[in-house]
Amino acid sequence: MLVRFTDAAVDPLWSGLNLTVEPGEFLAVLGPNGVGKSTLLSTVLGTRTLTHGRVEAPARIGFIPQQRLFERNLPLRARDLVSLSLAHGTLSHRSPKRAQVDALLAEVGADGLADLPVGRMSGGQQQLVRQAQALANDPELLLADEPLLSLDVAREQATVAKLDARRRERGTSVILVTHGINPVLDVVDRVLYLAPHGHTLGTVAEVMRTDVLSDLYRARVEVARVGDRLVVI
Repeated sequence: MLVRFTDAAVDPLWSGLNLTVEPGEFLAVLGPNGVGKSTLLSTVLGTRTLTHGRVEAPARIGFIPQQRLFERNLPLRARDLVSLSLAHGTLSHRSPKRAQVDALLAEVGADGLADLPVGRMSGGQQQLVRQAQALANDPELLLADEPLLSLDVAREQATVAKLDARRRERGTSVILVTHGINPVLDVVDRVLYLAPHGHTLGTVAEVMRTDVLSDLYRARVEVARVGDRLVVI
């Protein structure tokens, strides 16, 4: 067990949450704006307090935050930011080796960005640097808050593939907040769907259904499969 919620609540967003995430599991957290998806991650990180219940996370945690652009005049390079993440918690006057930094940037497909000032990067490029930072402590649990924002289709697919490979090869659990299931449809184990009138947890087939979502929204919601995609109307 890498994280466990027991009868957890953050009023007035969600309540009665019972959830255990095991090593190597890929969990997608879906739902509209304002239902507390990012708040869920904050309770695991300890930056938001539950109003009821308990959350346990006895694991090394990596965190990819929701996109916020760096200041354009920030003089730091991608290499500098990743180096700072690697050095966090080490003894004073010790710096991570250049090869460690390069390996992390290469792992997320950002090796060509190493010496670029982060303030001059596109939003998608900045997201890749944040991914490298999140992996710096070799996390057992990776929390990702909309990590696919600003990525083009190719980088989006590459990011999902890398997260999937990491959890399969190293047993890293992934909790990924997203507005759409399709980018992770082929890799996700379970879905936690937070909605205005409750939540539900299960496989894609169990959750992404017309009757289930209609009940959560208390309104007619159609879920249809078009080719290899799910469409929610």
